[in-house]
Amino acid sequence: MPGLIRRTLLLGGVAAAAGGVALWRWRAPGDTELAYGSDPAQTLDIQNPRGGTAAPVLVIFHAGDFATGDKADVVVWPEWLAAGIAVVRVNTRASGAARWPAQADDALAAVVHLQRNGADLGLDPARMVLMGQGAGAYLAVTTALNLVEVGLPPKAVVSLYGPMDFSTLDADLKTLGRTPSRGPADAASSPESRLLGFTVGEKRDAARAVSPLARLDRMREPLPPILIRHGDADTIVADLQAKRLREAWLAADPKAAIDYKLVPGAGHGGEAFESDPVKADVLAFVEQALG
Repeated sequence: MPGLIRRTLLLGGVAAAAGGVALWRWRAPGDTELAYGSDPAQTLDIQNPRGGTAAPVLVIFHAGDFATGDKADVVVWPEWLAAGIAVVRVNTRASGAARWPAQADDALAAVVHLQRNGADLGLDPARMVLMGQGAGAYLAVTTALNLVEVGLPPKAVVSLYGPMDFSTLDADLKTLGRTPSRGPADAASSPESRLLGFTVGEKRDAARAVSPLARLDRMREPLPPILIRHGDADTIVADLQAKRLREAWLAADPKAAIDYKLVPGAGHGGEAFESDPVKADVLAFVEQALG
């Protein structure tokens, strides 16, 4: 999505977000399925809490390899709804149907849809946190940076075991002495190469250039708080990716609030990220950001 179009859409979203509380209409709690684009994959669902005020929003991008996975795979913790937070789960086009940056455009379009229509959906889009799991973390961080660039930063970001620079995925595992549990990211058949439309190992600089880390290298402005969690036994995405995200976030904004921890013994996702202490940390972080 060209920068001018992105800015126009987002500024249009500001007006909707600014008027969200005043225009809010009561909606029954429950699950609402919506399309935010014309492609069948461009859908989101909303689970609203009970309450008489417009709810702050947690937007979650699901895990997968950019080619598989579904928003229904995301477990909506009842604690979110009990805290009065609406949970939005987002699907984007798969890499088999569209190349990058289509997925980034989809993620941004979903956020814009919420900004423009939040008042009618019982939401307060001015209070929004972005969260991603695995591949979804790449989308959450990318979308957050898009919003920062146009002056509409989210209240916070949560990155769980996500890749942040495809160009170093294989080298990072080698550095840590881990045996990869899947084929090399550098290969033409890898999920990352299929997403980008070229072989990562042959165009490493190009793969790096589209990454959140490369974008952070060029940014020197205030960033929202971020929580980063990654398993220290991950054999798909090495935890060095999380470490570099922390370092790049801090370099772009030395005053940024960063909650960074490795999860002992955890691999790529799984039960460790759905239970305490990770769950308790994420709940507390999001509630504070939206409070």
